[in-house]
Amino acid sequence: MKIRENILQNWLPTSQKEVEALGWDSPDVILFTGDAYIDHPSFGAAVIARVLESEGLRVAVVPQPNWRDDLRDFRKLGAPRLFFGVTAGNMDSMVNHYTATRRLRSDDAYSPGGAAGFRPDYPTTVYTRALKKLFPDVPVVIGGIEASMRRLMHYDYWSDTLEPSILVSSGADMLVYGMAEKAVRELAGRMRRGERLDSISDLPQTVILRPSSAPPAPLPGFRDKLLHSCSEAKSSRKAYAENFVLFEKTSNSRRPVRLIEPCGDTLVVVNPPYPVASEAEAEAEADAIYDLPFNYAPHPRYSKKGPIPAWEMIRFSVNIHRGCFGGCSFCAIAAHQGKFVSSRSEASVLREVERIGRMEGFKGYLSDLGGPSANMYRMAGRDRERCEKCARPSCIWPSVCDNLDTSHRDLTALYQKVNSLPYIKKAFVSSGVRYDLLFREYNPSAGKAEERYLHELVVNHTSGRLKVAPEHTDDEVLWLMRKSPFRHFRKLLEKFRSIVLAAGLKYELIPYFISAHPGTTDQKMAGLARELKELGMHPEQVQDFTPTPMTLATAMYYLGFDPYTGKKVYVARDLAEKRRQKEYFFKSKGISPKSKVQSRKSN
Repeated sequence: MKIRENILQNWLPTSQKEVEALGWDSPDVILFTGDAYIDHPSFGAAVIARVLESEGLRVAVVPQPNWRDDLRDFRKLGAPRLFFGVTAGNMDSMVNHYTATRRLRSDDAYSPGGAAGFRPDYPTTVYTRALKKLFPDVPVVIGGIEASMRRLMHYDYWSDTLEPSILVSSGADMLVYGMAEKAVRELAGRMRRGERLDSISDLPQTVILRPSSAPPAPLPGFRDKLLHSCSEAKSSRKAYAENFVLFEKTSNSRRPVRLIEPCGDTLVVVNPPYPVASEAEAEAEADAIYDLPFNYAPHPRYSKKGPIPAWEMIRFSVNIHRGCFGGCSFCAIAAHQGKFVSSRSEASVLREVERIGRMEGFKGYLSDLGGPSANMYRMAGRDRERCEKCARPSCIWPSVCDNLDTSHRDLTALYQKVNSLPYIKKAFVSSGVRYDLLFREYNPSAGKAEERYLHELVVNHTSGRLKVAPEHTDDEVLWLMRKSPFRHFRKLLEKFRSIVLAAGLKYELIPYFISAHPGTTDQKMAGLARELKELGMHPEQVQDFTPTPMTLATAMYYLGFDPYTGKKVYVARDLAEKRRQKEYFFKSKGISPKSKVQSRKSN
């Protein structure tokens, strides 16, 4: 009875019984997700559901539907009044399912009990096709990182082919890319007012299909850029490279550009994102999302199915901003969340910390107070007009933009306020830190505020091991990664050791690295092993590079050259070579990969 009351009062329905208990004839929107349903602002499906609910819509969520049987999970709630929404979940499903050597993983952090097998490969496509088979006349809108990073033709590592936009392959009616709250809210509002989805062609941050015979009408204030066709990109790597460069430059520009990609007899039309909000507007929008009535828990349906690892990992953490201007070539954050940072207000963060402080099981320790990059809170260009003219994919590579305000003063103050709360014993920072922003050698604006930040971070927000990601030791590889030279990590190591010695602490600095990234050879990995041994470092792990759709590193992997310069780039494609490169990491620790595997099994 308690669970039933809880569902009626606080939860969005996930079954026909729950819909009926709420007295609904049918939902307005039904969301399908490849993740378990966790009602928390870190999970995309929950955010979209709560945003739509705040607009007065009746929203149901169908988590991890069974696609293997007679599709009853897709039929059980019937047709929604407005549209179906589909997302693969918080992770790209193929990264979730397979290692970099294409080995099937045995677990899934977003499923109850951490069990694998609750979602298919490419669930965005599988779910959409199922819904279109059952309800051909009901619009399907797709989103989330899997769809977002496949909005145009892209290289798919797992099939080793170029694939068309996921709109083409899935049969969906519209794709919403990036952080979709604003676009989905506007879409729902226009459909409630009687507009048909297939007539909505001007909605920002969306992708639509149009027949080649009927191209979209010009949009006032928008420039159109025509990409090479899918057939041209497949037959010419140069054409694909030019497409990628145009995509990345326009994705990181504040100037409105509409991309059009011919694909067979269809045009893939990518509308530009919403204009970048002012700091005050962005803060208000972010705060409004975190003020929605999330339960901060998995749905009660999972109460006897074991813990959900992804939830356990973030349940006592706080995200303080979105977006990242780092522009690392292997990372999808900028293309999905955007390079312009959107920060929450201090008051909003403190309200969430207070909410967590009342949660069952909380013992005074926040596991993370961070974001995509932990130390970009409230950082932005000082002169917005200069930002309007800029299309750099990174604000801090190959150098820190002199227009970028990189002061850590507000962030340090926030850390101190959270740690001073009576119910907080310690707020850890486990998100990645861009340590190069802290040193004048790389960031001319760095000064006393950054010194204070580093001291505060190490002494009061580290759990004994501060994890950072230099990614490599070779500066040529780091250049291709769009990362700063390794000498700045050496500077961090020197500062870190000085701070912990003065404070009487026995903390460790733990670096993370990537093997087999484009540009990396066996010799460069051997150099990495020697460098770490000389520094007396004992790294935690190395990540084998996995090409993911529509990142620069993946473009280099497919092309064999840098799409910006045309310069040839060495690529380790053979799986045996990828494994061999990873072995150098273990050599730096004085153990063999075989013994490492055996020790993991014994644990």
